[in-house]
Amino acid sequence: QVQLVESGGGSVQAGGSLRLSCRLSGATVVNKAWFRQAPGKEREGIASLYGTGGATNYADSVKGRFVISQDKAKSTMYLQMDSVDPDDTGMYYCAASRWGYLTAAQSLLPASYDYWGQGTQVTVSS
Repeated sequence: QVQLVESGGGSVQAGGSLRLSCRLSGATVVNKAWFRQAPGKEREGIASLYGTGGATNYADSVKGRFVISQDKAKSTMYLQMDSVDPDDTGMYYCAASRWGYLTAAQSLLPASYDYWGQGTQVTVSS
């Protein structure tokens, strides 16, 4: 069993920065990702860190502004969010799967992951 706990959400003004953390425990995972869900919208994959080689992929909506990374010693994954805008508002979730080969596209799909955190809210004001 894998447990994930997000932290770091909050309120920020447009143009600002925020760093989310996701603490993983319980078992080794191969694929990890960040998702977000705005009210009334579907859950969207925005950044992934997948495969044994640690490849990354980003949704076009965050490419060049967000960076996914990990600190294996701390069993923690991060999402550095820069130049945020109101469209980035939503609940942010981290997700993981213990095995399975994923393509870049698959790494941003909710169905590719078995374990989810409880979410952390991000609100960007204009």
